[in-house]
Amino acid sequence: MRIWRAVKALGCTTLRDGTYLLPAHAAQAAQLQALSDEALHERGQAWLLRVHAKDIAEQAAYQALFDRTADYTRWLDELAQARPLLSALPSIELQRLQRRHGRTYEAIRKIDFFPGEASIRAEAQWRDFTNTVEALQSPGEPQAAAGRIARRDRMQYQGRLWATRRHLWVDRVASAWLIQRFVDPSARFIWLDTPADCPSDALGFDFDGATFSHVGDRVTFEVLLASFGLDSDRGLLRLGSMVHALDVGGTTKPEAGGFEAVLAGARTRWPSDDALLADMCGVLDSLHAHFSAPRKP
Repeated sequence: MRIWRAVKALGCTTLRDGTYLLPAHAAQAAQLQALSDEALHERGQAWLLRVHAKDIAEQAAYQALFDRTADYTRWLDELAQARPLLSALPSIELQRLQRRHGRTYEAIRKIDFFPGEASIRAEAQWRDFTNTVEALQSPGEPQAAAGRIARRDRMQYQGRLWATRRHLWVDRVASAWLIQRFVDPSARFIWLDTPADCPSDALGFDFDGATFSHVGDRVTFEVLLASFGLDSDRGLLRLGSMVHALDVGGTTKPEAGGFEAVLAGARTRWPSDDALLADMCGVLDSLHAHFSAPRKP
């Protein structure tokens, strides 16, 4: 039973009882040998055979056995049922829902060896769903601007008033920490209901039209690093890649999920963004120390 479950998890399709098919190009194909060895070790029987289609029609028939349209359709139905509930859910429940549907989507994609129209539709719907969740968690998320990032003198940015959108999330809380720790130790912060509320004497960050916001493929934290010449600090660079992945996607680090969970919990504990920032500064200090430590050989 354990081996049967493993065969199904690899994405094999059933030709008949005890006979399973998997495309040779699938990454999972290499694992079949280990399952075969395990069956033999348990005094069972197993054969690994390479099957060649005799013509295009037979090749199409084999391919059709791996059609994941039904799997995508069930998942899309669940996604459609979740959509009307999103606006009523608290932040931490939104994250749980997104992770749960994301795991299901990735599990289907992993065994979708011949992507077609269903996979294209699913990708578009998932992108729209995640954008909706992110918009609910961070209203007013900035759009990336084009252009170069000017180098700035930190001495000209001391004792300043800094402003960003309230209800801090990953990029904003990390950027506020960076400003306080590495740019302007005497920084004062205000949290805006809308970007239009930003005072004329404040340095805005992480909203459209702000002094510091997304540029090209860099999020605000990374723009601040480049602006103030902090991008030679290995710990800050690694923090930046984590913030980037959590904010706009991409290759993430193992610590990212833990940071996101801690931040979500802190948002439920602290009613004000001032208290939230104070709490998260300690977490970011520790992550910076961790990322800055020499790598183990």
